[in-house]
Amino acid sequence: TAATLYPGVGLIEFCNVSVGRGTDRPFELVGAPYLDDRAFAAALNAEQLPGVRFIPARFTPTSSVFSGKDCGGVQILVTDRDSLNPVEVGLALARALQRQHPTEWKGERLAKLLVHPATEAGVRDLSEISALKATWLPARETFTERRRKVLIYR
Repeated sequence: TAATLYPGVGLIEFCNVSVGRGTDRPFELVGAPYLDDRAFAAALNAEQLPGVRFIPARFTPTSSVFSGKDCGGVQILVTDRDSLNPVEVGLALARALQRQHPTEWKGERLAKLLVHPATEAGVRDLSEISALKATWLPARETFTERRRKVLIYR
């Protein structure tokens, strides 16, 4: 499904952006009436994330967030599924929204799905993606070690 292919988009779903629900490309489109599609795509492509490109797009959802309103945004094009890191895509989207529209975008709603205060603060501060990831690596390593002890199949 599209949600499986584009899981990074889910990170920003509760913020005031459309994730393409009510279009023929749910989770492939991300936008809002306050976004400039070309500037948003340029900012995201400048991140040079592996496995993904962002194409300027305009769309009008028929349901969900911004139903019936013209939205500027991007279409997410997966170019290499094996090298794509969906979490990085979600973080890049959040950082671009924070950078371009810190007052219109409701970034505080990231907490609903992210549930990691250090990463939320890093997005607000426009920290680099590598710095954001570094905030959760120690906890991930601890979890990986605890998990290893209970795995049935290795």
